[in-house]
Amino acid sequence: MSLSLLRAFTARGLENIVLCPGSRSGPLAMAAGFLFENSELNLYTAIDERSAAFMALGISAATQKAAIVITTSGTAVGNLLPAAVEANFSCLPIIFISADRPKRLKNCGANQTVNQEDYLKSVCRFVDFSTCNGIHLLTEDSLMLLVDRTWKQANNFYGPVHLNLAIEEPLYPSFDEQQEIWQLCESKSFSFDLIEPISTNVKGKLFNEKFIDIDPSKKGLILAGPWRGNDNSLPEFRDSIKDFQLITGWPIFADPLSGILNNQRGLIEYWELLISSGIIALKEEIQLLRLGPLTSNRPLESFLRKNSKNNILITESDKRCLDPLKQSKQYSSGFISWFNQFKLKHSIKKNQSNKHSIPLLNELLIKNQRVEEWLELKLKFDEQLSEPGLARFVPKILDKDIPIMLSASSPIRDFISFAGIDAFSRRCFSFRGASGIDGNLSLAIGLAISLGPLFFICGDLAFLHDSNALLLSQPKNYPLIILLIDNRGGGIFRTLKLDRFYKGNIEELFSMPQNVDILSIASSYDIPYREICNFDDLQISINWALKLSGPVLIHAKTNSEKDILLRRNITEGLKNFVN
Repeated sequence: MSLSLLRAFTARGLENIVLCPGSRSGPLAMAAGFLFENSELNLYTAIDERSAAFMALGISAATQKAAIVITTSGTAVGNLLPAAVEANFSCLPIIFISADRPKRLKNCGANQTVNQEDYLKSVCRFVDFSTCNGIHLLTEDSLMLLVDRTWKQANNFYGPVHLNLAIEEPLYPSFDEQQEIWQLCESKSFSFDLIEPISTNVKGKLFNEKFIDIDPSKKGLILAGPWRGNDNSLPEFRDSIKDFQLITGWPIFADPLSGILNNQRGLIEYWELLISSGIIALKEEIQLLRLGPLTSNRPLESFLRKNSKNNILITESDKRCLDPLKQSKQYSSGFISWFNQFKLKHSIKKNQSNKHSIPLLNELLIKNQRVEEWLELKLKFDEQLSEPGLARFVPKILDKDIPIMLSASSPIRDFISFAGIDAFSRRCFSFRGASGIDGNLSLAIGLAISLGPLFFICGDLAFLHDSNALLLSQPKNYPLIILLIDNRGGGIFRTLKLDRFYKGNIEELFSMPQNVDILSIASSYDIPYREICNFDDLQISINWALKLSGPVLIHAKTNSEKDILLRRNITEGLKNFVN
């Protein structure tokens, strides 16, 4: 039955399985091995369930299709929770299949028997443990129904799904039995109607929502947060943004994760520095069109509270409230659907534009250019390594065809502030659903498996926290370049505005520097590495890394105290320079 189950998933569209070791999950493991040997799916193995789940999530993010993680029973299932949380809030499809004891062994002290069916329930789109007496009792119709329902739940409104499958003994068939089972399963065919994920079905009113209007003849601002729709919709999404901006003349404040490209008219790439330095001071409240979740940025939140009036939030099929400011009306059927109705509502003519917004846009473009000039003075290629400098120069040096993943801590924040237009010259990833550093290296490996060469920027604690990822099945035919910024602990905590501690130590309580030789870790896993001292070294090391295959580590030591002062000097001096 395990073989029939997984084969039915492949008929539904399953391409990737990440398998963790275990005895109770043995039949599922053997079934996955059969299908891999028969070239019906890609199979990756992992000894650590937490890393395995994050790697599968990276694969799902890259392919826009649910990967399956298979685990055994007990605490193995609990290790899936961090990735399930991220999948839930980032709207990424993934299916967790855990093997369990049958009902007769529950609540009687049987070894490795826990209430694992409840572990992921709070964050999953769908949980099924209906096979509590054993999957061998499933009829073919009930198996097809289970697979169909599971696949739809994971891939319609993207998110995590958990199947907890009870498996009775005997767990391991003989060789002759294996051959018989394979031949029987191979003779079966599975037929499903193809489904189209909700997030790609953007033409209609998906939730029968009432259209929320906005006045294109008045001033406004477009705020594009991280993209959480289906990547197949990105080209039309980008075209719709271009058309809407042309009609309204509104400036665009975009997150590097938004999917918007550097050829977008009206793009104000240094919005974060303009806001945090106090350069932008609007004289009147303006309309705000928000696309996707709000970029995590306190100065931005403060700015929006003061300046936004008619506030629309558009999400890509996510009906959950995504407005921490509680100021907006939410439309959840996607921007393309909304824009199509907007054009009909206003009878928009081709090349029609809003002349009232041009002065605001031109003013912001001029100030944006002045920020560029300021950063050219403050961050120079021939100076010592700094975190703001790395954020600025990496996207300039790196080939535009190579995507970048940013750890959800200082790297993504510095990218927003200092990378400029080059941040939008390629696809950028950062998993900011829960905005944690958990599983970041595993996520990067998953992305690289599906996308090819990838550049991953992370801090030392993020790397150490997920070092078990180095035990995963990893990309071998192309490089995963890891730029490890070593600032001796959680440098982001040193930016907190804390008074002196009456008792205790900020280093011990927050930053937590670790006395670990990171290069020795890389060497023990046979990972090629280089240590860099300046930006010339960085460029040489990137060229070196691109000629290799598999994970490659570039180690960059920075000084977090000096970088805090550098960021502060850039922000504080900017206002006088621009004005």
